Amino acid sequence: MRVILFLMRKEFLQVFRDKATVFQIFFIPVVQLLVLSNAATFDIKRTSLAVVDEDRTTVSTGLTQRLEGGGRFRVVREQPTTAGVEFALLDREVSAVLRIPHGFEADLVRERHASLQLQVNAEEGASAGIILTAAQAVLADYTRELGMTMGAAGVVRGPVLTIATQGWFNPSRNYKHYMVPAILVSLTTIIGLLLTAQNIAREKELGTLDQLNVTPITKGQFITAKLLPFWLLSLMIFTIGLLIGKFVFGIPTRGSIPLVYLATAVYLVVALGIGLFISTFTNTQQQTMFVAFFVMLIYLLMSGLFTPVDSMPRWAQWAAEVNPVKHFAVILRAVLVKGAGWEVVARPILILAVGGVGILTLAVRKYSKQAH
Repeated sequence: MRVILFLMRKEFLQVFRDKATVFQIFFIPVVQLLVLSNAATFDIKRTSLAVVDEDRTTVSTGLTQRLEGGGRFRVVREQPTTAGVEFALLDREVSAVLRIPHGFEADLVRERHASLQLQVNAEEGASAGIILTAAQAVLADYTRELGMTMGAAGVVRGPVLTIATQGWFNPSRNYKHYMVPAILVSLTTIIGLLLTAQNIAREKELGTLDQLNVTPITKGQFITAKLLPFWLLSLMIFTIGLLIGKFVFGIPTRGSIPLVYLATAVYLVVALGIGLFISTFTNTQQQTMFVAFFVMLIYLLMSGLFTPVDSMPRWAQWAAEVNPVKHFAVILRAVLVKGAGWEVVARPILILAVGGVGILTLAVRKYSKQAH
């Protein structure tokens, strides 16, 4: 134990003497969390809308006013013909175009039925879906005021089916409650993995790793002394991010915080073990960076952090089951946002524990072969 403490002291001194490393550990993650949590969102505050009102009646004007008055749409163009509309979509001046055909009000009065056309820039599929949903809600409310019900093909007569809806866990539909934990997971992963892999690669470049290998310390002591300081530093980074999420972005903490830290402690063993494993077959920091970013890009994009795992192909869903980032994200969101307890997160924590033992064993064996 005494040897491990001396080696850990050496690692901490080495880290804190390097101002660039300290900046990388503490300042960059905070800035990224503050910036990305506001920027990385699919939520659309206001949509630029062009209205082609060929009818020019009281009903069509009321419809336009209702869309703009709801706060989700901003009418930037209102014109009687479709001239220039396609270019406005192409030039991103507008994201949607509502076309109200001639005879719209007359059809409502005589036929109790009328059609509208809503064109949406579907270049970004998720955004297009949000815009369509918001527009349909406004149109449905407006037609109900006119004594009708909006159907799939337009406005139809008939009884209104009233549905009471309630959003659980995130009733305000605040996208930050979903995104901030994801960014916190990704930053903890990136920092923890890179710190470990780069540190050992730096030792190789400087030649100090060979000096350590000829000392009477065991492989277990060496690995423990290498990983434990970065494990502690990563926990500090996670704590800072969690505090920012709570007090800056208002992320709920409905579940047990000790359970969150238990999961984080287990997950960091996996992340640091992956960094150690990468360092066993790279010789320079440049090589380590390339390999680490390749691994992290796959891990982060196939983890369900930013896109639902259920929407992925079947083979990708199976691959996500062996992705530690996916399980940690599930735990963090379940405990913080949903208030889940041990009975819910026991399985993903167990999977992370098994993964941590497996990757550390593999890394130590690979490193042992190198050292001899």
